[in-house]
Amino acid sequence: MRPDILNPLFAEISLFKGVGPALARPLERLDLKRAVDVAFHLPVGWVDRHLTDRLDMADAGRIIGTLLTPVDYRAGGSARAPFRVLAADGQGNGVALVYFGKNSGWPRKLLPLNEPKFVSGKLEAYGENLQIVHPDHVLPPEEADTVPARESVYGLSEGLTNNRMRDLAAQALARAPDLPEWIEPSLLARKGWPAWREALARAHADPGDGPARERLAYDEIFAGQLALMLVRQSSRRRRGVSIEGDGRLRAMPKLPFAPTGAQRRAIGEIEGDMAQATPMLRLLQGDVGSGKTLVALMALLNAVEAGMQGAMLAPTEILARQHHDTLRKMTSGLPIEIAILTGREKGKVREATLMGLADGSIDILVGTHAIFQEAVRYKALGLAVIDEQHRFGVAQRMMLANKAERAPHLLVMTATPIPRTLTLTYYGEMDVSRLDEMPPGRQPIQTLVMAASRLDEVVDALARHVDGGGQAYWVCPLVEESETSDQAAAEARAESLRLRFGDRVGLVHGRMKGPEKDAAMEAFAGNRTQILVATTVIEVGVDVPNSSLIIIEGADRFGLAQLHQLRGRVGRGDKSSTCLLLRGNALGETSRARLALMRETNDGFRIAEEDLKLRGAGEVLGTRQSGDAVMKLATPEHVAALVDAARDDAHLLIERDGGLDSARGQAARTCLYLFEKDAAVGLLRGG
Repeated sequence: MRPDILNPLFAEISLFKGVGPALARPLERLDLKRAVDVAFHLPVGWVDRHLTDRLDMADAGRIIGTLLTPVDYRAGGSARAPFRVLAADGQGNGVALVYFGKNSGWPRKLLPLNEPKFVSGKLEAYGENLQIVHPDHVLPPEEADTVPARESVYGLSEGLTNNRMRDLAAQALARAPDLPEWIEPSLLARKGWPAWREALARAHADPGDGPARERLAYDEIFAGQLALMLVRQSSRRRRGVSIEGDGRLRAMPKLPFAPTGAQRRAIGEIEGDMAQATPMLRLLQGDVGSGKTLVALMALLNAVEAGMQGAMLAPTEILARQHHDTLRKMTSGLPIEIAILTGREKGKVREATLMGLADGSIDILVGTHAIFQEAVRYKALGLAVIDEQHRFGVAQRMMLANKAERAPHLLVMTATPIPRTLTLTYYGEMDVSRLDEMPPGRQPIQTLVMAASRLDEVVDALARHVDGGGQAYWVCPLVEESETSDQAAAEARAESLRLRFGDRVGLVHGRMKGPEKDAAMEAFAGNRTQILVATTVIEVGVDVPNSSLIIIEGADRFGLAQLHQLRGRVGRGDKSSTCLLLRGNALGETSRARLALMRETNDGFRIAEEDLKLRGAGEVLGTRQSGDAVMKLATPEHVAALVDAARDDAHLLIERDGGLDSARGQAARTCLYLFEKDAAVGLLRGG
């Protein structure tokens, strides 16, 4: 149970003063549902307010605060026209206070004629005149002192103002208790950090307060490191099973090429881990096309040879079905049974699979989250392989581990190369294997960038490509944070391409039903359609060797890691391949740097490091879709600077400072609850 001291922080935001249904919607869009969410929604910047006693055109563009007297009202000629309050300073200099979308009664009530008010907002030049659109503050003169010269600015959503957000932050801070100190005293003194609650208050009051922000970032990183250490410790305590196959199955798969040195090294590391009674916890990192599936298959066959079962978990149904097909092809002729279980398997098919797992007649199960369900029981689960690890949280890894009487060995894989600091932050409980070689025969992919205004030329080039027997993906842009709008963009693009290419165009997006998606993918894989229009649902794992062209529309809206993943859909056969990035006309500096790097390199590990600098940890790891929360307080720079100290501190706490039963250990438990590392909290069991 969460310590009582934290209960006020975890209260629903609906209990806050002034929060009704209208405000709840924009707050929900920002994922602010509880007091703690608001407390951790730190300002993104600040405004410096120029306090003055006279209006001056030289101050246009600045936030000012000054005493003004309303002298006249000017209503527009229509309901949409702005309402203006004409006002003057003490020297008679004039300014228009402009309000849009308000009935005239509201500004009249706020600014009665001839009654001085302290007004603050952004002063703008409007022709020869000055104006302030929607002032931030309109107060009686005696309350002018309540408006600070420096004021925090928050990330907002439509319907939420900065003033309202500041008020909510103040209410959240009022609920924040003083907490016992969990940081090692000498580290705290050396860094000169404030106590936790003081740091939180200071970070909201002044976003430029480096020590306060760093302290809060450290707390979040420390909680993560401690949680990972506890997960690892718990796993090491659990009894596993030593697995050493006899090699009879692994000698038989028909491989298109000899394994690379990196694959052989990874297979050796995994087999060494599986031979121990302590359960394996290993992360397999490999760039797109580096051959992770073969490594996973060898580990699964090792388990089957020893009389155990294996499970392979994929994040999407498309990828699960593809893994199922790939494993069956690679093991064709072997005396093993491979089954699939997703949300779509129902009735007798599902029952037969569940029975086969329970009686041991199914050797390997491939599936989605459905394999977590309570009804899924294994006779002897020896190895679990999780693909695209970043889509699954620590808690979900533990759920799978609990599916066996003895803890199964765990191999997690990702095709998103992860920078070292993030490997430590998110996967600190794991040993790491890296596939840093490509199998022979993989063609380098040529990457080109073109302006979207040249769309007609792109479609002509696409026609030449498919007329020559090739196939192509056309990926539609991320319109906004919405699957629906991405779907609409894909449907519109497919429709426009069908006007030229007819039924050679297929379509796949995330809102299609499973059978529809499969039919579209199978038609493309079987070359019955030559162009597949898609959203990012094809980002991971889709493998059609004949496809050697990918066109990514709105490429400037994607992150580097995602562009690299999408590019990896081609270059999988023996043909030279092209990735065409269609960009918008107005490019920001970050987008320009991103596209230039894509043109320059195919090295996923280099791209991941740059992506971390340009975007941030949550985006790089795709944690928006995962069971692990994105870092709320720590920036990538914080992670790089603090993760080593946090890991050392967590280790010190457990090994030297009395563990979680000591006074500092009890405080550390509170830190774990504060950052909702509940999976680790469940492992505390006396430290």
